[in-house]
Amino acid sequence: MKTSFYTREELMEIGFQSVGEDVLLSRKASVYSAERIKLGNHVRIDDFCILSGTIELGDHIHIAAYSALYGGTDGIVMEDFSGLSSRVCVYSASDDYTGWGLTGPTIPDEYRNVESAPVHIGRHVIVGSMSIILPGVHVGEGSSFGSFSFVNRDTEPWSVNAGIPAKKIRERSRHLLEFEKQLLEDERNA
Repeated sequence: MKTSFYTREELMEIGFQSVGEDVLLSRKASVYSAERIKLGNHVRIDDFCILSGTIELGDHIHIAAYSALYGGTDGIVMEDFSGLSSRVCVYSASDDYTGWGLTGPTIPDEYRNVESAPVHIGRHVIVGSMSIILPGVHVGEGSSFGSFSFVNRDTEPWSVNAGIPAKKIRERSRHLLEFEKQLLEDERNA
């Protein structure tokens, strides 16, 4: 009987660069360039997500339904305990929208003007539904983002952010670090 998620054996057959323990990848997700994708431990990726290009996911990661990570060649890194709510898009490459190049994947590279830069999402980052993160952004550890946030520049660690473009609203509590400590201790003792 098949479940909603791939078995460990099926995950290994897909050809990921690496696969940790307790990985749940929906059978309805789409994966491109699996050989460039690393999946840590305790990772869950829900229905209709897209993983494409160079991507590295740490431990205890959740990517909710309909989210997309377009890692391209520069890549996307999500550190431990980070997560994306539904319909979040993360881009490490984007076409020029000002007219200094043709756009789209059907156009030869010499006619395009693509901005490409790595995206780094720090530990304990949470990104609300319908948000967008653009190429080259470093999302600071512990920062959070309300729904519909447009993240087009680096963010401060442990900040609560929202808006278009996303702006800091206030500091975020670090109390969750106590829960992390207890969880990791429980995992070691299991």
